Amino acid sequence: MLSINISDVINVVKLITPHLIALAVILVAAIVITIVAGKKEKTTRFMMRRQSWIAFLLAVVVIANLICFGPMSNMITLATGNGEVSDKTIDEARELSEKIAGEGIVLLENKGILPLTDTKKINVFGWSSTNPYYGGTGSGGFSADFETTSLLDGLHEAGFETNDELSEFYTAYRTDRPEIGLFGQDWTLPEPALSTYPADMLENAKNYSDTAMIVIARSGGEGADLPKDASDKSLTYTQNSEDYKDFSKGQHILQLSKTERDLFDQVCADYSNVIVVYTGANTFEMNFVDEYPSIKGLLWCQGLGQGGFPALGEILNGEVNPSGKTSDTFARNIANAPWFNNFGDYAFDNVEEFTLDSGDPILGVSQPHFVNYVEGIYVGYRFYETAAVEGLIDYDKEVQYPFGYGLSYTTFKQEMGDLTVNDGTLSVDVTVTNTGDVAGKSAVELYDTPPYTNGGIEKSAVNLVAFDKTDLLQPGESQTITLSFSEESLASYDDKNEKAYVLEEGDYIISLREDAHTVIDEKTYKVGATVVFNEANKRTSDQVAATNHFEDSQGTATYLSRANHFANYAEATAAPTNYSMSDEMKANYICNLNYNPEDYNDASDEMPITGANNGMKLEDLRGADYDDERWETLLDQLTVPEMVSLVGLGGYQTMEVASVEKARTTDCDGPASITNNFTGKFSIGMPSSVTLACTFDKNLGYEYGHIMGKMCDEMDASGWYAPAINTHRAALGGREFEYVSEDGLLSGTLIAQEVIAAKEFGVYSYVKHFAMNDQETNRWNMVSIWAPEQAIREIYLKPFEIAIKDGGAQAVMSSYSYIGPHWSGANDSLLNKVLRDEWGFRGMVITDYFLGANFMDADACIRNGNDLMLVAYEMGDNTVNDQTSATGIKALRTASKNIMYTVVNSRAYEPENLHTGLYNWQIAFIVIDIILAALLIFLELGTMKKYKKMNN
Repeated sequence: MLSINISDVINVVKLITPHLIALAVILVAAIVITIVAGKKEKTTRFMMRRQSWIAFLLAVVVIANLICFGPMSNMITLATGNGEVSDKTIDEARELSEKIAGEGIVLLENKGILPLTDTKKINVFGWSSTNPYYGGTGSGGFSADFETTSLLDGLHEAGFETNDELSEFYTAYRTDRPEIGLFGQDWTLPEPALSTYPADMLENAKNYSDTAMIVIARSGGEGADLPKDASDKSLTYTQNSEDYKDFSKGQHILQLSKTERDLFDQVCADYSNVIVVYTGANTFEMNFVDEYPSIKGLLWCQGLGQGGFPALGEILNGEVNPSGKTSDTFARNIANAPWFNNFGDYAFDNVEEFTLDSGDPILGVSQPHFVNYVEGIYVGYRFYETAAVEGLIDYDKEVQYPFGYGLSYTTFKQEMGDLTVNDGTLSVDVTVTNTGDVAGKSAVELYDTPPYTNGGIEKSAVNLVAFDKTDLLQPGESQTITLSFSEESLASYDDKNEKAYVLEEGDYIISLREDAHTVIDEKTYKVGATVVFNEANKRTSDQVAATNHFEDSQGTATYLSRANHFANYAEATAAPTNYSMSDEMKANYICNLNYNPEDYNDASDEMPITGANNGMKLEDLRGADYDDERWETLLDQLTVPEMVSLVGLGGYQTMEVASVEKARTTDCDGPASITNNFTGKFSIGMPSSVTLACTFDKNLGYEYGHIMGKMCDEMDASGWYAPAINTHRAALGGREFEYVSEDGLLSGTLIAQEVIAAKEFGVYSYVKHFAMNDQETNRWNMVSIWAPEQAIREIYLKPFEIAIKDGGAQAVMSSYSYIGPHWSGANDSLLNKVLRDEWGFRGMVITDYFLGANFMDADACIRNGNDLMLVAYEMGDNTVNDQTSATGIKALRTASKNIMYTVVNSRAYEPENLHTGLYNWQIAFIVIDIILAALLIFLELGTMKKYKKMNN
């Protein structure tokens, strides 16, 4: 999502330019008349001058009305909206933030140092101790209106004392964290050079405490991925010393800088008890743990929001027993990952016919780009676990902390019962016993290992199939948890032969694991005969059988295959060498330069009825089925201009529609903080989605959605531009903080709970960004994602599928990405054939922020399943051009129905919220108009009276 920016300002000024020109012309005319009148006799001079300026005042009033009730109407309505989060709800949000952080912080290392039961004083080193990572930027940013509990505050609240001399030294070095913003990024990692540390301060610190903590942080942001080469001279980066550079050529930013390394050297030499706290949502290379014996503890804080850091102090003092599990794999060498050479900036070199110089200060030149998802289905732990099985890698040399890994202050025994099968559902009871000395919670993780045929359907050796979490178990206490999953979920997608999901015959090993790598116990489930889920035998969760719809997204890349022990690894994972778009790709490629709606009109379409007087109101259909025949009667009442406005002006709102008395609704941004960019009202910032993911707790997912829904309700927002559930494909992804995990089941399950809970307040959640928006680089620059259909379905669509099917999401936000040659926001295969036909989605789809880029066109959107344009003013391509053909009007009608179906079943149509009349600002404006009209009449009467008197 995109907040208000300079391009918006320029576009709005363009909208009202004709009105301003007219006013200027009238002003000049008044001035000219005033000058000319000077040559006239007294009474004529008086009359000319007085009438010209009364006319000018009248023009000001009329033009002000034309502007405010015309092009500026939406923005004034948005800016004068009501709603604010109550103090009581803010307190509830803080409490929940601390709870989520307490279960989400991951204890990665503990060599007997934690909890700090006998230590009350801590030397906290690292500039980030005074400026830790709280959350993201862009749509994931926070408001300064709410008090933020800092890392040091969290320690103090837990009873620890920290070395003020150190903290003052860091704040004197720099007080603010460099901004990684949407329109510019400063990647500087502030950290005083070791040579600047006063010797007496270091000596004082050793006398202060024998325990040290080092805090490091990394942050991404909307619009910018983290640098693959942090030494790149094109980056904004201020070195911490003139004597050296923080990063040498080729070093990415998710490893220690030279300044940080020097600090580690000093602290680990001075102290034998060192705890490292990493604050950041992106996984980091933690090899330093093995290099410094003094490091006894390591914790991962993924972005704890404005109220989460008290939990860190409570974990350190033992009040809270950590139970977080890694939501992503921590690789020892990120550059060895299969995605690394195919992540970032790759521009086609032969696409002049699709290239446009927009003239926009933000968009610049729009030119098609691409990224090859060469790893196929082998994303995250699926690669590392499978590569280890196939002998491609030495697992311990490549993986430091597996997916699903995390330590506790107690120990647990997990016992796996027998597999049972009932009506296509597999279940297993897992009994968890706290065998240690303190109370704690334990995540329970169940994986499957499917049968694999060399050269056959690609299959990961390990796949998460179910998870849950225990209650707080006292020492010696046990709890039995039942984990269930469908037999169908074991199927793999065969995009080459059957072009369907296929459950191959053979033995499926269902394993209970501590993490994705460490097996506790396992059972075998045997499939006697291969099952193909085709049209004659669709999956029970599908409305229409899944089949190939993305064959044109395959591109020309070589994709990683498990065949012959990953024999094509080197070829598949190499950086691209071909930057040319093939003729076949070009034949299918669509952008605004070659899109013509007339090419897609269907001569057999019949013109729908418009403007009928059927006497229905939208509220009559609240609770009605989507296929209720009364919808057609209601839709017949809509006029074409109403539908054009409804679908075209969907930025942070859905428009009112007079013919059916549809109420206007407000939508707000923010995955972790509800944000109204127009009123300037915000909610407190919650922990990141990564923190939530690391809890492995469905109940907390529900509670998260509940508080977000409640804050939306109090802010009078019916729609929430969140949650975001794109995949953590690459550790360098700029919006890892906003997305959830590398695993689709974990992501989709937790987000489904958020959607369900928010819906209880009548709030519809726009799950986003659908789909393949897994990097920020070139997201506005027509980036085509090339990937096999199996990977698209099993990895990148999976979390959305769960959120739709299990969560009942009522709204979806499409992405900026192209899937192959087609933009996601105008992709019939994605938005109709998969989302609506296969998954049964009933609701509305909105674009990401409508930039007016070379690929965003309202007509193309509505004809391909995207109903609403996310912009609040007319700026060209958000207005449907074809307003006369039967095909175009049918598309407008369908989009309008999808919007109204969603809205009428939201909080907006609860009696206490329903508002279909004039807005307060409009009423106030009318009152002012009446007063001004009276004043003008008074002036005119006075003028006439004086004129008559002068003539007499």
